[in-house]
Amino acid sequence: MNAFLWALLTACIWGIVPLMEKVGLGGAPPAAGVVVRSAGVVVGLVVATWLWSPWAAVRAMPWTSVVLLALSGLLASFVGQMAFYHALKSGALSQVTPVAGAYPLVAALLGWWVLREPLTLSRLLGVVCVVVGVLLLRR
Repeated sequence: MNAFLWALLTACIWGIVPLMEKVGLGGAPPAAGVVVRSAGVVVGLVVATWLWSPWAAVRAMPWTSVVLLALSGLLASFVGQMAFYHALKSGALSQVTPVAGAYPLVAALLGWWVLREPLTLSRLLGVVCVVVGVLLLRR
């Protein structure tokens, strides 16, 4: 499968999951929701480790990669998820999810600023569209 199809699959999965989370949070506080969701991640991790046994590849990774990936997991899967669940618990799915989903805007700007990726006209227009979309949903 090529990158576009993988990205499309990701979008479909990430589009379905917030609905499941919004309904699931109906009877749970956000912190408990993060704990239960994380248990699902642990099950997936155990199965993936059993199927693919990635330990040799993990041991071969530079320590900077290990630290950055571990920190990104903590930030995205705990801190970010906690913030998202608080927003989801108190707001409308149709507003919260697109605004939280504006993270490509942040990533694009950081890619340009930190990694010196080119900011082409099409990327700039995409960023403007995201900003306009978020502003429209805010109303």
